[in-house]
Amino acid sequence: MPVTALVSAKSSGVTATALALTLASKRSSLLAECDPAGGTIRAGLLGGQVSAGFGLYHLARAERTGPEALANAFASHLWPLDQPGHRKLLPGLTDPAQAAALARTWPALADVLHVMAQQAGHDVFIDAGRLALEAGHLHPTLTPAPLLYRADLVLLVVRGTEQSLALARHVIPPLRTALHEQGSGADALGLLLIEEGPFRAHQVGESLQTPVIAALPSDPDVAHYLTAGGNPPRGYGRSPLLRHARTATEQIEAAASRRHLQQQYPPAAPQLAGILQRLNRQHPEGGMTHG
Repeated sequence: MPVTALVSAKSSGVTATALALTLASKRSSLLAECDPAGGTIRAGLLGGQVSAGFGLYHLARAERTGPEALANAFASHLWPLDQPGHRKLLPGLTDPAQAAALARTWPALADVLHVMAQQAGHDVFIDAGRLALEAGHLHPTLTPAPLLYRADLVLLVVRGTEQSLALARHVIPPLRTALHEQGSGADALGLLLIEEGPFRAHQVGESLQTPVIAALPSDPDVAHYLTAGGNPPRGYGRSPLLRHARTATEQIEAAASRRHLQQQYPPAAPQLAGILQRLNRQHPEGGMTHG
């Protein structure tokens, strides 16, 4: 299963989107709330049920002992998001000042998240918050860059509005460059569109020169519940957001699988590709001609 990092250029609903994907997945799933600006799920959806003695910051303390200590501590800091415990949360920071302590923890945490995805079969989503740039590069403290570099996909959450697209145009080039130079490749970058505003998916993809991997409807009532908690709105379980989120998880998995295959089997050499194109033109249905 893939590890998918979600980021935004500015507040575009990353946390609500990440929660919707985690809750709607048809498989076991995990949301790691890794926004250096601080987590909001603890005080929002969970209504203060989870104390500050629980969550991401304590993994940094464990990691100082060694990677094995972090791996052992990881399971004890997951919080169930559903009754059976198939959907789990790693709660985020309670204070942005804690972010600096995580600089050396991110790479070890990335390893643990990939184990959860590849060996434990979880859909893993990372809420990486708002991208912070410094001199045209990812900020070393205010963005969990190592998690982005190791992710199977990095999805920039955008809305179909001119303002959202303008902000996205500012961050896409440095993010793409960083993934090319230090990550698993620039092709890890995609978009997740919140369908608010006049622009449709094909227009957004063309405008930003980046593929739209999945789209979710604008569903303010459910998004507010996922962000702020309280009583779920009527019809929550059948809401458009959660229904489309399940489809989105499948689209994300398909995109990650295609990318993995392309990495395993690179495109044919140009001269060979030309031969294949001519053969396809001669036999468009794959049949054989007989003399």
